[in-house]
Amino acid sequence: MVTIYFGDELSRYGFGDAHPFGPDRIYAFWKQTVEQGLDKQVEIAAPVRCDENAPTRFHSPDYVERVRKQSETGRGFLDYGDTPAFKGVFEAASYVVGTGLDGIERIINEDRRRVFVPIAGLHHARREQAGGFCVFNDVGIVIETLREKFAIQRIAYVDIDAHHGDGVFYAFEHDPDLIFADIHEDGRFLFPGTGCAEENGTGAAEGTKLNIPVLPNSDDGVFFKHWPRIEEFVKAGKPEFVLLQAGADSIAGDPITHMAFTPRAHRHAAQRLCRLADEFCNGRFIAMGGGGYNRRNLAAGWNEVVRAMLAA
Repeated sequence: MVTIYFGDELSRYGFGDAHPFGPDRIYAFWKQTVEQGLDKQVEIAAPVRCDENAPTRFHSPDYVERVRKQSETGRGFLDYGDTPAFKGVFEAASYVVGTGLDGIERIINEDRRRVFVPIAGLHHARREQAGGFCVFNDVGIVIETLREKFAIQRIAYVDIDAHHGDGVFYAFEHDPDLIFADIHEDGRFLFPGTGCAEENGTGAAEGTKLNIPVLPNSDDGVFFKHWPRIEEFVKAGKPEFVLLQAGADSIAGDPITHMAFTPRAHRHAAQRLCRLADEFCNGRFIAMGGGGYNRRNLAAGWNEVVRAMLAA
């Protein structure tokens, strides 16, 4: 069973029509989903808003309250200049968080083995502030919820977005039970400037994190060269749950990155991770759309993820 979340509530998480992260992204994806007939092969679920305390499983209460207050005025930034507040941003971000949480509830309680949330994977937000268009780190909140609510400790997080998932990496840098693998554009050339190969976890978590920075214009040849290492890394971690951040800004032609993958990479990542989830954790797998600012690319990349989830 594959479940996709779709609804206007997720479109509200966007920073205006002229912004790269605009409200139209989910509709660009869904248009192609319908054109390809994939909507007839999946369960379609409505977005869900989280309760007001859920973000504090990852974020500090002070930061959550700051978002709430700036959501009322729609003024200022929630970081140092990349992530503007807008009226209703708290509610919009709460739908992103709540939808991911509903996804893991369905997977665990209703045996929905595979879930895709298109507007999700906000991997730059730190515990104390926003970052890179990311207000609440829904990935971190999902990880903390899996542990607190469902006693699932060993979680694999794989990130193929062009940007390094710094908000997830540094939050769990010391955590040996978070298996982190991230292939991304080298931070010397792209925000957030982190994720060098030497960053492999600290203390008891040393060796449980894998960062693979690649040069601008890296194509599928580079992806498929490195993928077996990622797969073996995840496999060695013996996860109880698998998450994929399937950012489409690593596909050639994105307006703010310099990568050259094709949607074939996204399909392969999802397909192989689904198989690992089947092997280690009863198929428990959730994919999050992540970045992607060329609408044609995100539609193609995300639908290849869905296609792989159906076929795996």
